Amino acid sequence: MHPLSCVWNRNPLAQSEGATCVLILVFLVFSVFFQGESGEAAILDTSKDRWEGLAGYGQSFPGWGETTQRVETLDLVPRYNHLIFDDLGSGWYRGFHSILIELPLHVVVSPDVSTMIGLNFLASYTFTAGEHWRPYLFGGGGPLYSFADISGMGADWNGNYQFGLGIESDVLETHRLLFEFRYHHISNGGSKEPNEPLNSCKFLIGITF
Repeated sequence: MHPLSCVWNRNPLAQSEGATCVLILVFLVFSVFFQGESGEAAILDTSKDRWEGLAGYGQSFPGWGETTQRVETLDLVPRYNHLIFDDLGSGWYRGFHSILIELPLHVVVSPDVSTMIGLNFLASYTFTAGEHWRPYLFGGGGPLYSFADISGMGADWNGNYQFGLGIESDVLETHRLLFEFRYHHISNGGSKEPNEPLNSCKFLIGITF
């Protein structure tokens, strides 16, 4: 086994928290870097905030890191999108920075039939140069509670982090369609044994309100 792999697996919770902090820091620095003179702070302004709803499918992959179980989920994700900095950058990287607050419900359909619920705080940057299609990047994490009986997950309370990319379209008159792909990691951080993490990919489709 590669030595870096051993270091990574000694304390997954520390790695999870560290990765989340790094991802958020990267997005904040990214936003400030592109803010320039045109950036407008909107931290306390909620007039451009919006609710979003997403649904999709996720699957973990045995052999990906320390993952041993193939777990399939149907995901429902209500989300609040709060604008932080508007009108950033220029040209192809023009966009805005926002914070996403999610309350995901993961319905486990295999190997158990149960649920997992979480609370996520994600940093996001949306590119607005395109007229009809706007790609965005996001990353972060938070706590997750599992009701599912999944072999290798030794705790009910876990941490999760994720990052991914998406694109939104204005094909509807009053709403925007969302399409997302994300990497998702769940681990109890060594608080209990066994602690076999779930490394998953998720595909989500959503709409803005």
